[in-house]
Amino acid sequence: MSVRSRITGHWPQRWPVQPFSEARWPRQRPTYQEASPAVIEAAVKRGEARPSGNWYVVGASRDVRPDAPLGAAVAGRELVLWRDDGGVLRAGPGACPHLGAPLAEAKLDCGELVCRWHGLRLGAGTRGAWSPVPCHDDGVLTWVRLDDLGGEPPTDAPVLPERPAPETSVEAVAALTGVCEPADVVANRLDPWHGAWFHPYSFARLRVLDAPVALDVAEEDDRFLVEVTFRLAGRWGVPVRAEFTCPEPRTVVMRITDGEGAGSVVETHATPLGAGADGRPRTAVTEATIATSGRPGFALARHAAPLLRPLMRRTAARLWRDDLAYAERRYQLRG
Repeated sequence: MSVRSRITGHWPQRWPVQPFSEARWPRQRPTYQEASPAVIEAAVKRGEARPSGNWYVVGASRDVRPDAPLGAAVAGRELVLWRDDGGVLRAGPGACPHLGAPLAEAKLDCGELVCRWHGLRLGAGTRGAWSPVPCHDDGVLTWVRLDDLGGEPPTDAPVLPERPAPETSVEAVAALTGVCEPADVVANRLDPWHGAWFHPYSFARLRVLDAPVALDVAEEDDRFLVEVTFRLAGRWGVPVRAEFTCPEPRTVVMRITDGEGAGSVVETHATPLGAGADGRPRTAVTEATIATSGRPGFALARHAAPLLRPLMRRTAARLWRDDLAYAERRYQLRG
């Protein structure tokens, strides 16, 4: 009997990290028959039919500092975000109404923007054609509401999934940009079948337990239920069950329902940026990982959050470098 066999034979089942066996990558169970294009497209359409209230994710809350404005873009519109004296998020058009100076380079004074070209002061009120944009800070992400772009009845706040409480979780936000449309990003996330094939360095023994087929599905049944092992190293990993849901047109949420970290969520938000110099669309992928655990040791992890966040962002970025290739390929074939 090998040393590994002796160790795994006595490995406690209650521990989160478990040994597992798997076939070589080419010999694992194919999933192409289950990953029906019609099933994925139906899930995308169900998500697109849900209201968004015209809200679009801009980025991480941490990126909007109290001492400097932040430039952003949504669907080709230049925006600027900043915080007033009370730390409240503010947003508005990114061009100064005087001569078009970039307000992302403005100075902050008493919670207002002061244009560096001629000193025009802008804040919470309208100034000529310049008017603030409705915005929202949910503590993890920042959002703006663009009613003429969304074309829906506006809502006071964006559609937010249930998250672990801030005092019991660690969050990190990763951001990348792809040459595709938001629907291509959403379609990637609503294809859980590709996980162990396309990301063998992160996922193993992935099985989709339940996936709705019809276009018309009851709200409580509209989810993909997945069993997967998050690989740590070699044939050691953390087995969990997770569900994928689409609460609004540009968001997909993965929530761990059973196993280590139950209640943790990974939110993937797709925001249209507008066309690039080549005329093709750009989409920002903003992925928020909000991890929690009921284990006593997780309190230590929370204290080490500043050290954990870069690792969490790096893990998400590695996955999305691959997944953006998938989304961009989907866009190319569709176009």
